[in-house]
Amino acid sequence: MDRLDAFPPPAELVIDLDRIAAAYRELSAALPGVAVHYAMKCNPHPEILALLHALGSRFEIASAGELDALVAIGVDPAHVLSSNPVKPLPHIARQHAAGVWRFAVDSEDELDKLAVAAPGAAVVVRLAAHQIRSGVPSEGKFGIDADQAVTLLLAARERGLIPYGAAFHVGSQMLLPHAWRAPLRAVGYLMSKLAAEDLFLQMVNLGGGFPAKYAGKIPPLADYGATIGAALRDLPYPVAAVCEPGRALVAEAGRLQATVIGTAVRGGRRWAHLDVGAFNGLMESLETGNQLRFPVSDSRGSATRDRFHLTGPTCDSQDTIMFDVELSADLRAGDQVYLGSTGAYTTVYASRFNGFDAPVQRCVTGVAIETSDDAAYCG
Repeated sequence: MDRLDAFPPPAELVIDLDRIAAAYRELSAALPGVAVHYAMKCNPHPEILALLHALGSRFEIASAGELDALVAIGVDPAHVLSSNPVKPLPHIARQHAAGVWRFAVDSEDELDKLAVAAPGAAVVVRLAAHQIRSGVPSEGKFGIDADQAVTLLLAARERGLIPYGAAFHVGSQMLLPHAWRAPLRAVGYLMSKLAAEDLFLQMVNLGGGFPAKYAGKIPPLADYGATIGAALRDLPYPVAAVCEPGRALVAEAGRLQATVIGTAVRGGRRWAHLDVGAFNGLMESLETGNQLRFPVSDSRGSATRDRFHLTGPTCDSQDTIMFDVELSADLRAGDQVYLGSTGAYTTVYASRFNGFDAPVQRCVTGVAIETSDDAAYCG
């Protein structure tokens, strides 16, 4: 690189809104009768929220701040699920005052907070669902077994709250459609136990976990719909069903455009240092032990290829995205590297560690961008 001013602009995450719309319609068709509540923690960009709202999606939140963003675009809080099982008391009060009425819990302490800050609210008990490892493991922190859930919902009724539903989450990027069977059997057991106490649930929350395409194949969404539909029909009595997808709606819509800031050979291995890494956009690389493999291509597109370790700009050795990625052999500083399927969790996890900026996010329509279906990858 001969001129400093020849470097491309800072890293940019381009979001294809048309692709999000298509993903929403595909998931909705695969899960007929299941109300979709977008997990906005995944990517809360206002244009994404507005698009999904216009398409008829509802939303799931974990904080009062997330609710504020939804109210700003005209979302009715009565259609919002508050699914964080442990919430700060002021957040509960703010959400309830705004019109949110369904809250997840998995402890009596949370019931006590709801009784004070959201009297008369509907309670959705969070069940544990940790029998199968997902692609991006996220379970283990929340959830109780079905017998504990019976006790908790009866306690909710005693506190003047409404025992309303059951929820679970099989783990993010779940590649096994049958992972929903065991949790739904637990829901059925819970429903039967509660019926003996003259208490009947009204809703089951299937959580998220529906996968996006990264560098490998994923099962058809129809397989998930068939498994879930059969399990719902096996419940003791009909209940409303909802789900909380995140990455399944937005991941494949994103392409991260990064710049190579330097290359090096160390111990016989080639390294490409990018202007964006794990700490300012790609934290899921660390969360998965570098197992989440983004589709990758580069601006040179050379026929001669070599393998690189892709790493970020900070001085921390953990700041590495992927190992042994095939790119142009003549890759050098100033070239661009494109990472597909980066529409989920990229900007929300970003920090300014070491003073490096997070990627700029830009939404587009009517422009086909390379994402997981188009970018090349060799692992």
